Amino acid sequence: MIRVLVVDDEALVRMGFQHILNAADGIQTAAAVSGDQALQAVQELRPDLVLLDIRMPDVDGLTILQSIRRLPAPPVVAMLTTFDTDEYVTAALRAGAAGFLLKDTDPEQLGHLVRTLAAGDTVLASKVTRTVVDGFLRSGGDEHAVRAVQRLTEREREVLTLLADGLSNSEIGGRMFLSAGTVKDHVSAILTKLGVDNRVRAALLAERAGLLSCRPGDR
Repeated sequence: MIRVLVVDDEALVRMGFQHILNAADGIQTAAAVSGDQALQAVQELRPDLVLLDIRMPDVDGLTILQSIRRLPAPPVVAMLTTFDTDEYVTAALRAGAAGFLLKDTDPEQLGHLVRTLAAGDTVLASKVTRTVVDGFLRSGGDEHAVRAVQRLTEREREVLTLLADGLSNSEIGGRMFLSAGTVKDHVSAILTKLGVDNRVRAALLAERAGLLSCRPGDR
């Protein structure tokens, strides 16, 4: 059972997420609280995943994120927002957020996204991805990205392409007829060769290197 803590300043949003998540298989809402209760709730309830509103009137979501990440064995944290061009996207990812979800996420998709996050994968809402791609590695050049991707084997580049499309390890395995464990090993090797510490940065390098625009199916 995946235990989720929902943190949002609006009671209606908290109730909505709680209702949707409790109806999903294998997911239980540990609590739904406002921002000023978030850190205490994490410490007392020890959830597996926190869905954290990034903008709240009385407390900064980024500050809460940083406090949670400093805890021993912190839970996975994904940020919630109503903005598809939120300027806090980059800051949240740099601070250790595992994903970025819009509050109007399709209820039928929410359970799947929670399971993906709990499994250790990164989730970026499709509307958020362009914001990240445009700004997260703006200081890096395409030439650097191309050189980095050239270090990968053909199989690793295929895995990276699917990873950059937002697929989880199990979904990549299904596409490539590989076990989830084998895919996990490939992802670990990819991160090491690219010199990055998470899937988001790997996906961005793939984008900057032009890997996503030259897939076999697109030729």
